Amino acid sequence: MSLALKTAKSSARRERLEARITTDQKRLFVRAANLRGTSLTDFVVASTQRIARETIKDFEVLTLRDEAREAFVKSLLNPPRPNRAARRAAARYKTFLGR
Repeated sequence: MSLALKTAKSSARRERLEARITTDQKRLFVRAANLRGTSLTDFVVASTQRIARETIKDFEVLTLRDEAREAFVKSLLNPPRPNRAARRAAARYKTFLGR
C-alpha cells in the first residue's frame, strides 16, 4: 500500500472501538480475516458494518407478503372513515399545533 493511501486511510479513522472477546472468538475472527486476506481490524469493521446496515434496514423497511400486502394497499386506496377516537385525536393535534 502506498504511503499516501496509508495516510489517507489512517486519518479517516478517528474513533476507537474496543471489545472483550474469548480466545475462541479471536481465533475464529483471525482465521476468517486470514481467509479473506485482510487484517483482523478490517475484517471486524467490515463485518460489523455489514450487519449494522442489515439490522437498520430490517427495522426501517416494511416488508409485506401476499395477503398482508394486499390488505395494506386496499386500506391505502380505500381508507375507512375516521371513527370518534380518530376525530378526537385529530382535534387534539390541531390544538397542539395552534390551529
